[in-house]
Amino acid sequence: MLLCLLAAAVAAVFCADLLTGPSALTFSQALKGLAAPSTLSRTEYVILWEVRLPAACMAVAVGVALSLAGAEMQTILDNPLASPFTLGISHAAAFGAGMGIVLGYSLPGIPANWLISGNAFVFAFASTVLLQFMAQRFGASAQTLVLFGIAMFFAFEALVKLLQFIASEQTLQQLVFWTMGNLARADWTKIAYLSAAIALVAPFSMAASWKMTALRMGDERARSFGVRVERLRLFSLFRIAVLTSFAVAFVGTIGFIGLVGPHIARMLVGEDHRLLLPGSALCGALLMSAASIASKTILPGVIIPIGIVTALIGVPFFLWLVMQRRYRA
Repeated sequence: MLLCLLAAAVAAVFCADLLTGPSALTFSQALKGLAAPSTLSRTEYVILWEVRLPAACMAVAVGVALSLAGAEMQTILDNPLASPFTLGISHAAAFGAGMGIVLGYSLPGIPANWLISGNAFVFAFASTVLLQFMAQRFGASAQTLVLFGIAMFFAFEALVKLLQFIASEQTLQQLVFWTMGNLARADWTKIAYLSAAIALVAPFSMAASWKMTALRMGDERARSFGVRVERLRLFSLFRIAVLTSFAVAFVGTIGFIGLVGPHIARMLVGEDHRLLLPGSALCGALLMSAASIASKTILPGVIIPIGIVTALIGVPFFLWLVMQRRYRA
């Protein structure tokens, strides 16, 4: 029942996001334009089908991907403060994008029009594969993953700063803007790729849901149920890599959705991952759509990069979470 209510809330906020913007497109015009695009003028068609609808759909898809990845990340690391960016994946993507923006470097096989997104995806995915290899080589415990992830976080952060140091004024501006996260980069091709990634990964996440629930009771308890804990962590990390890499590559760095979404879902449906995983995905979509609306309405006539808005939403929640943990301790 709660999941149905969350789905209804996502649908309502999605419609509100579709209707929000600087142009005076009314609700009836938008509804009519969705049903019969030929009735719209050329300007109205561009606003609805080429600007607002791709951005609104991308907000939902990115929210689902990051929050689902965040729920799995918090479980396999047994850390409620973990998110897809804890292990440095976002900084790896930023470094890949920076290689394209600042140096014009493209990895072999990546088309020129996919230079930035392609580089970001390859570096984000490669960093996770490296993390998996290191964790498997030295033991795939939660502590090992966190330690290697922290090391990669600082390494890629230093590399991004090096790119910023050598960048020209114009490329520096582009790199900084990319790292802020922006739904304006959305188009139907990118939405199709991200949706396909979610459709590919989500069934495997749900298939592992009872094992993830058992893992919340501790490694030894999960092993007593027959769960191969190290194998579960590695496969979960692979799913996190796919979801996070696609999302970050297409819209840039967007923080806190993967941290906040799972916590809201946990408060609503509890620790049973059969409900927690879909609940987290819906909460992430809801937060991203709400943030998209806020990015268009906080300053009239200006669209604030959505990464800034999600940070403004996430930081107070993060501080509240830290204080709650300290109070309970």
